Amino acid sequence: MDVESGEVMLVGSSGGHLAQLVALAPWYRDRARSWVTFDTPDARSLLDGEDVVWAHHPTTRNLKNLARNLWLAVRVFQGRDVAAVVTTGAGVALPFVIVARLRGIPTVYIEVYDRIDTPTLSARLCRPFLSAMLVQWEEQRRLYPKATVVGNLL
Repeated sequence: MDVESGEVMLVGSSGGHLAQLVALAPWYRDRARSWVTFDTPDARSLLDGEDVVWAHHPTTRNLKNLARNLWLAVRVFQGRDVAAVVTTGAGVALPFVIVARLRGIPTVYIEVYDRIDTPTLSARLCRPFLSAMLVQWEEQRRLYPKATVVGNLL
């Protein structure tokens, strides 16, 4: 994926999803980037000094915040030169993946490392809009046969 011409947008809920994105630092360290996550103490600590867009939460079964994050995604993409969106889920991922895909921006989903037996809801919802699906365990390919195994991030 050529991301030299724009920024990489890293999208993930705070907590473990965000920690797995932060673990990609060797890949994004020298690239222009922005983040989309929730305004929580762990996110503020991990992303101190980074370009962060704070999304609305909670997102689980919260249609109001889904709509708010969809509108946020529309506004955020209007003012940025985004070359790719990389996400580990969860609820915050869907609006940004949809808007990116509609704008022709490549979208990559990395399934979280602790879901081996069943797919996550966010992965299932995002899947139709993805350019690539990555998994961290060979066993996850049973759930996502066309996925690429990238190994454990944590």
